[in-house]
Amino acid sequence: MTAAQAASFVPRTPSFEARTRDSFSRQGFMAHIGARMGRVEPGFCEIIVDFTPDLAQQHGYFHGGLIGTIADNAGAYAAFTLLPEDASVLTVEYKRKLLAPGDGERLVARARTLRAGKRLSVSQVDVFVARAGAELLCATALVTLMPMSGFPDRPSRESAEA
Repeated sequence: MTAAQAASFVPRTPSFEARTRDSFSRQGFMAHIGARMGRVEPGFCEIIVDFTPDLAQQHGYFHGGLIGTIADNAGAYAAFTLLPEDASVLTVEYKRKLLAPGDGERLVARARTLRAGKRLSVSQVDVFVARAGAELLCATALVTLMPMSGFPDRPSRESAEA
């Protein structure tokens, strides 16, 4: 992300980083796959996953579904950083292109918001596979999201009591 792009987004919540990290920490599936959040900035999010055999497909590469999962989440959280306290976000659609096998030690998804709208937001995500100290672009994605004003990002009462 360039300095001009970063400067164009002003978070609507001063505690956007803590709020974003808190939301991410409540995603059980992210914990299940060992994902962690890296850098979080206004309109930007990074998600990292270290390789384990449980995350591989039959050739020993990171599974394409995992690559898509972290691309989707990184794109959503990039947009989430720009939302007010009383809002959350849901993915409407994402298009992922696999460019190279996920053959490496770690995946790093870096997302930046391209458009932060009232009805739709769009994030661009590049997913890199790290191997022997170098990063190779293995996938790119475009994520379309729906900001949900009036729906705070916290568990609903029903799911919290279950």
